[in-house]
Formats: sequence, structure tokens, C-alpha cells
Amino acid sequence: VQLQASGGGLVQPGGSLRLSCAASGFTLDNYAVGWFRQAPGKEREWVLSIGSSSGRKFYADSVKGRFTISRDNAKNTVSLQMNSLKPGDTAVYYCAAGKLALKDPDEYDYWGQGTQVTVSS
Repeated sequence: VQLQASGGGLVQPGGSLRLSCAASGFTLDNYAVGWFRQAPGKEREWVLSIGSSSGRKFYADSVKGRFTISRDNAKNTVSLQMNSLKPGDTAVYYCAAGKLALKDPDEYDYWGQGTQVTVSS
């Protein structure tokens, strides 16, 4: 059972990145998936999540209108599309899978290893 996050990199302010969270050993569509981020010296922060059966999406106010979460069940992945990136979005981004699409990281059972996103000119 494994989650693999990828797609991070260096982007200029206002740019876009697409992160991917790939699951192996289990069917990701049976789980809620959340994305979290952690900047240096700060606590891990919930960014957004998608429910399992309902497919409902939840967004932190800081990313609403800029970030989008989606599933690709054929590829057993969940993607995070990030637009209009700001320097404040710089962090290591983690995907996680759990029963419910909650904000509390302790509610998630499986975690990816994290991918660095740096927004800088």
C-alpha cells in the first residue's frame, strides 16, 4: 500500500503546477483524498480534499478559486491543479488517503512522501 506524490517544482508567481497522487496496492476511489502542505517552520496545513463516494470537494479559503482537486479513476490517481500561484504557496505538498475528507491530518491512514513546490521569481 503506497501513495506517491509528484509534479512539484519551481514556478514564477502567477504560474501553474499540477501535482499528482498515485496509489498502489489499493483503489484510491474508495478513499477520501486530502492534500496538505507544510512550509518551513510551520505546521502541516490542510489545503483541500475530495470525498470518496460523494465526490464532494472542500477547499481552504486560502486556495479557493485557484486550486482544484480531481480524480482519474482509470489511473488510480488524484490531481491537484494549482493556478495563480503565490510565494505564500511555497511548501512541501503531501497527499493522504482516509475514510473521510477531513481537515485533521490524524484522520488519514496513508500518506505520500511529499513534493516540493517553490513559487519564486
